Amino acid sequence: MSLLAEKTTRASGLVAHTDSAATFVPDQSRAERTRSYAVADFAMPTGREEEWRFTPVDRLRKLFADEATGNCLDWEETLPAGVRLGTMSVADWQASGAPMPADRAAAVAAANSGGVGVVDIPAEAELTEPVRLTLTGADGALVHGHLLIRVGHHANATVILGHTGRAAYGEVVTIVAGDGAHVTVVSLQEWDDSSIHLGQHDVVVGRDASVKHIAVTLGGAIVRLNTNASYAGPGGSFEAFGVYFCDAGQHLEHRLFVDHAVPHCRSNVEYKGALQGDGAHTVWVGDVLIRAAAQGTDTYELNRNLILTDGARADSIPNLEIETGDIAGAGHASATGRFDDEQLFYLQSRGITATEARRLVVRGFFASIVSRIGIPEVIGHLMTAIDAELATIAQAEQVTA
Repeated sequence: MSLLAEKTTRASGLVAHTDSAATFVPDQSRAERTRSYAVADFAMPTGREEEWRFTPVDRLRKLFADEATGNCLDWEETLPAGVRLGTMSVADWQASGAPMPADRAAAVAAANSGGVGVVDIPAEAELTEPVRLTLTGADGALVHGHLLIRVGHHANATVILGHTGRAAYGEVVTIVAGDGAHVTVVSLQEWDDSSIHLGQHDVVVGRDASVKHIAVTLGGAIVRLNTNASYAGPGGSFEAFGVYFCDAGQHLEHRLFVDHAVPHCRSNVEYKGALQGDGAHTVWVGDVLIRAAAQGTDTYELNRNLILTDGARADSIPNLEIETGDIAGAGHASATGRFDDEQLFYLQSRGITATEARRLVVRGFFASIVSRIGIPEVIGHLMTAIDAELATIAQAEQVTA
């Protein structure tokens, strides 16, 4: 695969940023953006704001309205022994010190959810099966959702959160990992083609805890997922992996903010996406802030996109702010490219059909990140879904041939 745009920096201390001025937040540090529980603290987005400039905000107005609907998605849960599912009020959630919403959509979802679903995983639990929550929309109704996942100290757990059906869904998910815990959270976005999903996922990593957040986005008309990570003590590790496949007319947007305010923590972010069809649009924005107190930080972020057909567009913007020179390492990379004709020719010259050659190239593109997910059922499901997406290209080519 030929790479059309490659930007890479590695630093063992304070270094100059090499990206163009267009990639910077124009008037303020990432740390200075508004966070609040109050909807009124966020103006109605116009699309000119840095955090909304890639998003089709004109199609999202109902998700910005500060009004409760009383609607809910259908829930289906599988809870291993010892795991409890309960509720708490929004006021109690705020009083717990949970991270605040970072944009108007998240503030609206939090304020108008009517309550918070709470998944409690006890301390020192060793779950041999994942916690599974599947949320399904039935009629395209506007729904505000709110979920808190609390993992006790030194527990080992996996949570799989699935989204399917038809809905206009505003969502806030808070994940709190206790000291020494090992947590994997998988968020699957497999909506119907007409659905809209605006989500904010906040991850709080405890002392010496490790959290892996995995986002798999395949369905929906518009999906915008903001994942924010912070640290409650030194020694924490955060990994964020993402896979997305964007079809004609879809808008899939993933934004990450890793806030290193605690010393001797690490983060690693890797997202990969493929695009096909006219009007397919993906956005990836990765913000990493290393504050002055975060000595010994080690962080890296990577995004790669593979454009399969004409008419698709991928925007990829990594941002890195460093306020201390006393770090272990920091860097980022971003690349967008098309199929390499030489690769396809090589495979076809060995008797492989054009359809199968394309499938092999795409599978190879995703292989490195898929292998790191580490959950066999998710890996198998994902690769099956990718093959199904590729089959639509082959069918379209047969029709036009």
